[in-house]
Amino acid sequence: MPTPNPVAFTVFGIDIMWYGIIIAAAMVLAVIIIYRRAPIHQISSEKSLDFILVAVPMGVIGARLYYVLFNWDYYAGDFYKMINIRNGGLAIHGGLILGMLTAILLCKLWDIKPLNLLDLTVPAIAIAQSIGRWGNYFNQEAHGGPTDLPWAITVNGQMVHPTFLYESVWCFLLFILLIFIDNNRKFEGQIFLLYGILYSFERFFVEGLRTDSLMIGPFRQAQIFSAAVFVIFLFSYFILRRKNKYRNRIFY
Repeated sequence: MPTPNPVAFTVFGIDIMWYGIIIAAAMVLAVIIIYRRAPIHQISSEKSLDFILVAVPMGVIGARLYYVLFNWDYYAGDFYKMINIRNGGLAIHGGLILGMLTAILLCKLWDIKPLNLLDLTVPAIAIAQSIGRWGNYFNQEAHGGPTDLPWAITVNGQMVHPTFLYESVWCFLLFILLIFIDNNRKFEGQIFLLYGILYSFERFFVEGLRTDSLMIGPFRQAQIFSAAVFVIFLFSYFILRRKNKYRNRIFY
């Protein structure tokens, strides 16, 4: 794969970065999917836009805040650096945490079942991640260590694992799977929990290849987080599935 130019074009002396264009395109597609599929989850399309207008900005803030906190030595004392995301620096885990917490709070305020909303949004999040990862390619970031595999990319003259590509492909397949299952959802929370299980499974192993991981002491933060989510969500999935079978048996 060729070495890309991170700048798409220049307007009035301001460089417009591919990273920003790709992230924006990913968000637009996610919004369209959520808007069109909202009624399946007993949420009006118009109300889904209300969620998006609040939760998406909070998700971006969460993704940036998470990244800055784990790189505090670099960002401390420079507020402009903290808010400048043109060259990357968004941590998906931070975005998911703050974005979903915001959505759950709005559910409480608007009397909507949180699990319905989470089931609605996670397939769109998966496809947005699949597209958004290509922003890492243009910024030459979030890559792995040296490799001689035929699909390697060149970064600073060295052939390395395109870990952004591994995650992009996985999230695209995850999106297809979640949409298929969502069309025949068995219980509230099923899609949300499957997303957490399957994305965490992939992220744990791909994170082990990366050279720019956020760290907690000697450990990779994303691996710790992914392992915890995988275990908790897998346990929760079986509990909810069992409760649903028991409830159906009673009503039958």
